[in-house]
Amino acid sequence: MLARLHNDHKHIAILLKILQNKQQRLESAEPVNFNLIRDIVEYMQSYAEHSHHPLEDLIDDYFKQCHPEGAPVTQLTDEHHLLIDTSTQLMSLINLILSDVPVANAQLSELLRDYVALQKKHMIFEETTLFPKWQAMLSLEDWQKINDQCQERLITDPLFNDDDNLLFEELREYLQKAED
Repeated sequence: MLARLHNDHKHIAILLKILQNKQQRLESAEPVNFNLIRDIVEYMQSYAEHSHHPLEDLIDDYFKQCHPEGAPVTQLTDEHHLLIDTSTQLMSLINLILSDVPVANAQLSELLRDYVALQKKHMIFEETTLFPKWQAMLSLEDWQKINDQCQERLITDPLFNDDDNLLFEELREYLQKAED
């Protein structure tokens, strides 16, 4: 399960780098592809917020039951809620722009900067504090129980997979071009 979460973080980091690039372009008053930004935020909402984060929450809840002394009380949950709120604001702003409602570049740039910073800070917390605790303090039996509980929440990543899913096709094409 941890390998899956680490892998998700690698994929999220790729998308955050693209968002950071788009934010810098906005700050420099350069043109950006707002559809691409929307697709990345939509991916984060549909996959990270509805599969990845709930898996982390489930593992954290299990960990807290087994080791109440070793768990940050609400940081993970608080950060997940903050990320949901921020992505909702970002999606609303992008949808206004895509509907030809005038929005200041500075407003979108600031929100993008905040979102990327929150996501990065969150992943650093998980990778350096939370995941190592889980790895060290949960047994193989614990991980099997967690895996059984997580089966309901596991979905295939709609972007970083090898199936023929057309969801996020434009974003997938963008990523393939960036690799070339």
